[in-house]
Amino acid sequence: MHPLSTDEIRQRYLEFFRRKGHTIIPGAPLVPENDPTVLFTTAGMHPLVPYLLGERHPGGKRLTDVQRCIRTQDIDEVGDASHLTFFEMLGNWSLGDYFKEGAISMSFEFLTRVLTIPVEMLAVTCFEGDKDAPKDEESAGIWEKLGIPRERIGFLPKSNNWWGPAGLTGPCGPDTEMFYWIGEGEPRGNPVTHDAEWMEIWNDVFMQYNKTAEGTFESLKQQNVDTGMGLERVAAVLQKVKSVYETDRMQPIMTAVLRAPANPEQVRHARIIADHLKAACFIIADGITPSNVDQGYVLRRLIRRAVRSTRQLTEYGPGFCAAIAQVVVEQYGDAYPHLKERARTIEDTLNQEEVQFSKTLQEGLKQFAKAVTSSGKTIDGLTAFHLYDTYGFPLELTKELAQERKMTVDESGFKKAFEEHQKLSRAGAEQKFKGGLQDHSEETTKLHTATHLLDAALRTVLGDHVYQKGSNITAERLRFDFSHPDKMTAEQLQEVERLVNQAIKDDLPVSFHVTNVDEAKKEGAIGVFDARYGNEVKVYVVGDPEKGTVFSKEICGGPHVARTGMIGGFKIQKEESSSAGVRRIKATISGGPVAIEVAKEQ
Repeated sequence: MHPLSTDEIRQRYLEFFRRKGHTIIPGAPLVPENDPTVLFTTAGMHPLVPYLLGERHPGGKRLTDVQRCIRTQDIDEVGDASHLTFFEMLGNWSLGDYFKEGAISMSFEFLTRVLTIPVEMLAVTCFEGDKDAPKDEESAGIWEKLGIPRERIGFLPKSNNWWGPAGLTGPCGPDTEMFYWIGEGEPRGNPVTHDAEWMEIWNDVFMQYNKTAEGTFESLKQQNVDTGMGLERVAAVLQKVKSVYETDRMQPIMTAVLRAPANPEQVRHARIIADHLKAACFIIADGITPSNVDQGYVLRRLIRRAVRSTRQLTEYGPGFCAAIAQVVVEQYGDAYPHLKERARTIEDTLNQEEVQFSKTLQEGLKQFAKAVTSSGKTIDGLTAFHLYDTYGFPLELTKELAQERKMTVDESGFKKAFEEHQKLSRAGAEQKFKGGLQDHSEETTKLHTATHLLDAALRTVLGDHVYQKGSNITAERLRFDFSHPDKMTAEQLQEVERLVNQAIKDDLPVSFHVTNVDEAKKEGAIGVFDARYGNEVKVYVVGDPEKGTVFSKEICGGPHVARTGMIGGFKIQKEESSSAGVRRIKATISGGPVAIEVAKEQ
């Protein structure tokens, strides 16, 4: 019997949970539309936060999906056997439906019956308890009853077996993690006693508490289950390979990168190239272009790290990144058709960034020459790090150039500067996350509603060819991308702004109803991201249909204010080009009531 392929695992997961009463929902884009707290979707639960907080999901109380994710916290670890920047997360959720017994039983059944993993190869961990919450003997008891021996069950503290809250307050609770034996010989102990020999493959989170501003933990009225299984790691386990890079979908990419037998260091660089260019392909396919800020900066960093690693293998010619992108599209285009649709854009973007980076490297060589003339016989660590961080020089390249001049590099100084940079980066990430995994503050709720008014006003002024191409909201402003070939005139911008403010002044009601995509289109609702929608969708209506005052009707997940008067004043700050045929508006709001209500279902 052949081992399950990555595609088979993905499909079997969805089908298993569909049979268990879960609605299969589409994965969200890599870039969260209305969440200022993160640059990318980092987990399957990320787009579902409103529903975990109590909002009704059109798909019901049981959901499952495959979510593409980007995480860059451990980017410097990429190159080993298990770390990835881009990965697929298999997930299932209970929104106030089943809880610990249901979740654990289904996890055990999928692992042992569908994936046919022997029970003796599995171990689990549970929360050990503290002053805030008791030891999770309930989960341990369920595992034991299912057949996991007591010696395979470990207990760990909050740092290991507790999720959340994402910010200072909010939903949180204990989790139980599932592990597969990767050690030598017969499986023994558990992840507490033999940590390095057990690899985590799945995590069931039990959101049963709410952490208050006072630091106390209260029981939630709606208890939820959130699970996450890394597809690549499970594929590596089932295909009995030693790294995620040797799985059936990743190996062809690695083969395209490594054209000859390689030593361990070359393999590490090949993995960096494969991972980073795969991540870049998916990010570009979701509409991001390289830049010096936000998602565009991450994309640029990934591409340049990949290009730097090619220099450590051999002198690959121009167009190498685009050639690898073709292999990525071949491997993942069937599961993600938008990769095929945007293949040309992906290749062009990579080619342009390669050329631009070559110029940056040339500038770096000039800076290196300056450092040589003022450094004596040793290039100090701070200078070496500056060449790395600003001009893309890996330490190996600086050392190689220094050696040619009979010089050395202060590697310990470089390491110190590098670690300081990581601390600052992590601090910045923590600052970014401090508001919570998804910001549903009153300001962002107002701004989200304002994008609907802006979309409708643009279609009125410019025409029905206008469709939303992207949206990003922070607590301070909205950014809205839309299809339109020309720069807007001052008169057009003034009229759009006037229409939005008039809708706000009219204090129109905002409500939603649940229907399917076809019915939503029949009633005239706007919706351009059809691939994201499940069978049922929410249609948000701004205005009163019975009075003939409908200003906007749009498929959306929310959240929105209950009346437009709660938004306050609307001001367009800037209109500019986003990409070919796509314009971008940045706008702010001001005023409005201190406290708002959220739109209700009709």
